[in-house]
Amino acid sequence: MSPAPSISSDHDIQAAVQDELSWTPEVDSAGIGVAVDDGTVSLSGEVDKYSTRLAATRAALRVRGVTAVVDDLSIHPNATQSVSETDIAKAVEHALTWASNIPNTVKAKIDNHNVTLQGEVIWDFQRQAAKRAVEHLRGVNSVANTITITARPSAPDAEHRITQALVRNAQLDATAIEATVSGNTVTLTGTVRSWAEKHQAELAAWGSPHVTEVNNQITIRL
Repeated sequence: MSPAPSISSDHDIQAAVQDELSWTPEVDSAGIGVAVDDGTVSLSGEVDKYSTRLAATRAALRVRGVTAVVDDLSIHPNATQSVSETDIAKAVEHALTWASNIPNTVKAKIDNHNVTLQGEVIWDFQRQAAKRAVEHLRGVNSVANTITITARPSAPDAEHRITQALVRNAQLDATAIEATVSGNTVTLTGTVRSWAEKHQAELAAWGSPHVTEVNNQITIRL
């Protein structure tokens, strides 16, 4: 088996991101420009719908060496002309109502094909589920997630329990990550090898029943 190619420069990262976009079935890479500056990828151009825009961003974040993605993609205006805001509102309400992991405290506001999610939930996974439920609906240009987490009491052992969760996670090198808790806020610092690991550490922290905010300051080691 031949070894995986190394990615050591912005030019290498740019080529790898372009290849990953071409490899992603839901993305038409022909209309997407890729620029890289010190590991930060900027995507530009037009796509046909919001879900394609999300898929392009996620594809770029999968590439080794990428530290962040700036999404400058726009939605082609012809993609939303046949869908009214009333249609979008009905589709959003239906999606939120029928998802079993989204409480009825979540509401949505639609303005010019842009959806703003509002309300309060107990867990972050419910907040993320609400966003996933509506971001692929036809006619949606963007989703702003302003849902908040219900206030909860702090706990003296929250920091220890989060650290243990990081240690248990097979996708992480917990020795390179530090969790510091102040009240209901946990701050993650340290280094990881990819954006996926950084995201995984954040998910582990959100599992704490005493956390309402995660400040993810982990850096990606190239």
